[in-house]
Amino acid sequence: MRVLARVEDALLNQRGHLFPWSPVCLAIGIGLYFGLRFEPDIKLYAGLSCLALLALWVGCRVQDAWVPLAVGGALVAAGFVLAGARAHLVAEPVLQWRYYGPVEGRVVALDRSASDALRVTLDQVRIGDVPPDQVPQRVRLSLHGEDTTPEPGQRIMTTAHLSPPQGPVEPGGFDFRRHAWFQRLGAVGYTRVPVLMASPPSNSGVRIAALRMAISDRVREILPGDVGGFAAAVTTGDRSGIGRATLDNLRASNLAHLLAISGLHMGLLAGFVFLAFRTGFALVPAVALRWPTRKIAAVCALVAAAAYLMLSGGNVATERAFVMVSVMLGAVLIDRRAISLRAVAVAALIVLLLRPESVLSPGFQMSFAATTALVAVFGALRDMPAFPGPRWLRAFGGVLASSAIAGLATAPIGAAHFNMVSHYGLVANVLTVPIMGMLVVPAAVFAALLAPIGLEALAIHVMGFGLRWILFVSDWVSGLDGARGFVADPSDFVLPTFALGAVFAVLWQGRIRWFGAVVALVALILWGQGDRPEVLIADTGALVGVMTEHGRALSKKKGAGFIASVWLENDGDSASQEQAASRWPGATGLVRVFPMDGYEVVHVTGKRAAKTVKGCSAKQIVASPVPLKLHGDCLVFDPDDLPLTGSVALSGGKIVSSNAIGGQRLWSPAEGNRRKIQ
Repeated sequence: MRVLARVEDALLNQRGHLFPWSPVCLAIGIGLYFGLRFEPDIKLYAGLSCLALLALWVGCRVQDAWVPLAVGGALVAAGFVLAGARAHLVAEPVLQWRYYGPVEGRVVALDRSASDALRVTLDQVRIGDVPPDQVPQRVRLSLHGEDTTPEPGQRIMTTAHLSPPQGPVEPGGFDFRRHAWFQRLGAVGYTRVPVLMASPPSNSGVRIAALRMAISDRVREILPGDVGGFAAAVTTGDRSGIGRATLDNLRASNLAHLLAISGLHMGLLAGFVFLAFRTGFALVPAVALRWPTRKIAAVCALVAAAAYLMLSGGNVATERAFVMVSVMLGAVLIDRRAISLRAVAVAALIVLLLRPESVLSPGFQMSFAATTALVAVFGALRDMPAFPGPRWLRAFGGVLASSAIAGLATAPIGAAHFNMVSHYGLVANVLTVPIMGMLVVPAAVFAALLAPIGLEALAIHVMGFGLRWILFVSDWVSGLDGARGFVADPSDFVLPTFALGAVFAVLWQGRIRWFGAVVALVALILWGQGDRPEVLIADTGALVGVMTEHGRALSKKKGAGFIASVWLENDGDSASQEQAASRWPGATGLVRVFPMDGYEVVHVTGKRAAKTVKGCSAKQIVASPVPLKLHGDCLVFDPDDLPLTGSVALSGGKIVSSNAIGGQRLWSPAEGNRRKIQ
C-alpha cells in the first residue's frame, strides 16, 4: 500500500505538466506497430480500439492521480491503431519482379541520387504490358544517359531497368521498402538511354512543382555553381544543383541541416516576417495604439510560412516545420506563451496524427529532440538573472548556447542513423547559423517581394554572399584533421532506450527525473558493447564482408558500392571499399575464400568463377550472384535463395536473414517469395 501511495503522490505532483507526455505515449504505440514481425489483423485493431475506449471510461471513474495512466494507455493503443490505419491507407501496387523495357510517366519531382545522377519521380505510370492494376502509382528513375533536365508536368518515356524497392542491406538495417511504401513508391530503377518527351509540360496537377522549378532555374541563373544550388535548396527545396563533394563537406561539418527546409528555416522566415510587420506597425502610432499589431503580425508570418511550405514542395520535414511554427504563432493569437513544452507537444501530436511513420525518421527525431532541449533549458533559465555584459555579447552567448544544446541533443540520434560525429560541428554552426538568420533568409524574403518588378537579382546576390561564407566554412571545417569520427551501428534497443530516458529527464517533475538521465547514459554505454556481424552477404550475392581484427574485409574492390559503403559505415569504419577489399587474403582470384574458425566463407564472384566451382564441403558458406549447381553439403546463397532470404548475416554462430528479422509486413515480399533463416 505504501508503494501505491507513493506512486499516487508522484502522479499528483505532475499535475499541470502531463500534456507533453501525450505525443510520447502516441509514439510508443506507433513504435510498437512498426516493431512487430507480423501484420496485425482486424481483430487486434478492434480489440485495441475497445481497450482505448475502456481505458478512457475507467479514467473518468478513478481518482485523479490514476487518470494519467488510463489516458496514457489509451494513447498507446490509439498510436498502434493509427499507424496500422495509415499503412493500409497508403497501400499501392509494388512491382514484384525485375523488369527491363519501356517506361512512361509524368514527372512530379526531381532530385539527385547517391551517385550524383539526376533522378526523376513519375506518376501516371505505364510499364510495358504490365496490367494497370499491377502498375505502381509512382516510379523513381536515375537518369544516367541524359544531359537535359525534364520539367515537372512533362510526360516522358524511356527504356529502363526497374526492380522492387530494396530491403535492408543487412539484417536489422534500414528498410527502404518500408520507407517507399509510405511514399507510394512501387518501383525504382535507372536508364542509360536518352529520355524522350511523350507530351509537352502541362501544369495540370503540378503547378506548384512547375513554379518551384522555374524559381530554381532563375536562382541558378543568377548564382551559378554550388552557390546557386544551395540557394535553390534554401528557397524551393530543390537540391538537384548541388554537387556530391559539397554535400559531403556540409555533412562532415554538421551543416547539412542548413540545406533542408526544416524548423530552422521556417522559424527564421516566420520570425523575420513577424518582426518586420511588428516594427512597421510600431512606426505608425495610430495603428500601433488601436490595432492588435502583435496578432496581425502573427497572421502575416503564418501566411508567409504557408507560402514557403507550398514553394518548398511540402516534403515531410517542411510540413513538420510548418506545423511547429503554426502552433507557436497560434499561441500568439490566443495570448498564450508561444514557446513552451506544451506548444512542442501540440506540434508533435499533429505531425504524428498526419504521418505516424515519421516517428522512425531521423528528421522527426532530431527536430523534436533539439526543440524540446532548447525549450526546456531556456525555460529553466528564464527566471535566472540576465547574463551581465553588453547586448552583443549576450546575443553571441545565446547563439553559442543554442548551438551547443541542439548539438548535444541531436548528436546521439545523428550518430545512430548516420554513423558519423562531426567534431567541429559546434564551431561551424556558430559561424554560419547567424549568417543564415541575419542575411540569407531576409534576402530570400526581399527577393520574393522584388520578383514581381524584376529586381529579385539584387536580393539573390546578397543571399549569395551569405551562402558563399557558409560553403567556405564547411570546406574549411571538413578539411581539418579529425573533422569527423565514425561510430558503429547501435543495437535496436539502444536508441529507443536513450530517447525514453532523455524524455523522462526533461518532462518529469522532481528529483526522480535524474533516473531518466541514468537510463539514457546506460543506453549510451551499452552502445559500445554491441558486436557487429562476423559475416555479411548482400541480397544480390554480389558482395561478401567478413569482420577481421583490422575491420571488415570485402570480397570485391568494385561493384555493389552502395552496399559496401553502408556496411562500412555501420561498422564505424572510415575505409573505402578498395581499402576494405585489400584486407581479404587472395582477393585477386575469381573465387574468394576467407578462412574462419571452423569453416570457410567462399564468394563466387561471377559467371566465369561459377564455371570453375563444382563441389563444396559442409564447412563452407558459399555466396554467388549467379545460380550454382554444386555437389556437397555446403550452405549456398545464390539467386535461387537470396530473393527468399534477403541479405544474410552470421553472428555468434547463428545465421539470420533480413526477411526473417523484418517479418511478414505489408511492405515485405509475398509469403511465397520468402525463406526464413534464424
